[in-house]
Amino acid sequence: MKYISTRGQAPDLTFEEAMLTGLARDGGLYVPETVPTMSAEDIAALGGLSYEETAFRVMRPFIGGAFEDGELRAIISRAYEGFEHAARAPLVQLEPNHFLLELFHGPTLAFKDFAMQLIGQLFQASLTRSGNRVTIVGATSGDTGSAAIEAFAGLDNVDVFILFPDGKVSEVQRRQMTTPDAENVHAIALDGNFDDCQARLKDMFNDHDFRDEVGLAGVNSINWARVLAQVVYYFSSAVSLGAPHRKVSFTVPTGNFGDIFAGYIAQKMGLPIERLIIATNQNDILHRCLTTGEYRTDKVTPSISPSMDIQVSSNFERVLFDVYDRDGSAVSQLMDELKSGGFTVSQGALERLRETFDSGRASEEETSATIAHQREVTGELLCPHSAVGVKVAEELRDPAVPMITLATAHPAKFPDAVEAAAGTRPGLPPFLQSLYDREERVTKAGNDLAALQSLIRERRRT
Repeated sequence: MKYISTRGQAPDLTFEEAMLTGLARDGGLYVPETVPTMSAEDIAALGGLSYEETAFRVMRPFIGGAFEDGELRAIISRAYEGFEHAARAPLVQLEPNHFLLELFHGPTLAFKDFAMQLIGQLFQASLTRSGNRVTIVGATSGDTGSAAIEAFAGLDNVDVFILFPDGKVSEVQRRQMTTPDAENVHAIALDGNFDDCQARLKDMFNDHDFRDEVGLAGVNSINWARVLAQVVYYFSSAVSLGAPHRKVSFTVPTGNFGDIFAGYIAQKMGLPIERLIIATNQNDILHRCLTTGEYRTDKVTPSISPSMDIQVSSNFERVLFDVYDRDGSAVSQLMDELKSGGFTVSQGALERLRETFDSGRASEEETSATIAHQREVTGELLCPHSAVGVKVAEELRDPAVPMITLATAHPAKFPDAVEAAAGTRPGLPPFLQSLYDREERVTKAGNDLAALQSLIRERRRT
């Protein structure tokens, strides 16, 4: 199994190399050269299996010879043993043919745990074997950072630096990043928004001297292993509702396009997905693009769903690579145009996007109204991101096709917004009750590449 860059100018890599590399040296993102497929019989055979065994069967074809079967099974088992629900990703019915996929039962209460816990174990196994060290730098709009810190805290061969937008994440999200006391993890509050954090991260990867000097590795959704881990719950949930014998659809609240791109890969593998619906908040660049064909950045407007306050959706590059017939030079040109504010998707590529994806948006008022309505009618308490998904799903779903809406975070991660909408303040699970009592460790930094690089050089262990 080989991995190639979306911009066509970087070396092909194995799964393990792509995982440890993150961003390709030509600035592109790694994708599999070919997507393995599963037959209807293979998919049907997932019925009744544990989440861990489903994960093994779905991911195994992508991993090649990087890990032996027994080692991979053990890695998967360790990754999910700390989840609070036996099903790992349980389904809850909201109404006839509309289901909520709860992805917040991991240690940091967000869907990012599914990928990050696995990546932590994969990195540990690989680095222990090789004896190498890496410096992980991540950018987060709230949830990736805490999940990465939870997964990598205390590991001997890894230093972790997480950039988050100062003042633009919830208090719970911030405290999950700033209260761990492991000496190898560092939370950096950047003066800017998430797109600034993501841009500085990409700048570091594109500075090859710095990249090599510190052994830079990435765990943002630019990392293919992140996407692969998220493919699994599309299979587990769809099979629970009758796949492959009937089609299902998914609605995904998304800002960076990684979670819904995992659904796109599941569809390419053979999972019978009818529609993939992109749900955006008021920062609706993906919805605007699907509607008009214009991908043009605008000012990021802070919202009650801050993990989606994004204008540059990194993983969108991966699907553009496909709809432009895997032409790396075409993708490179689009990404160059994006630096000047945006680009126009060609008519043929736009039609191919629309064959798979629909999109919708939810305003702040609609998001709050959805939280209140679901609490009153179903008793389900939604986080604002999940509420965006439910609102869009209700608008666009076909009542004859089962709809699965991804619930991406626990409502207790956004208690102020949930309480304002529903009149109920969600409490943290018992294992996080002390979060507000712990001392915070955080470094404030300006939006300056050289200063950030100096900070990383100074703090990383050698």
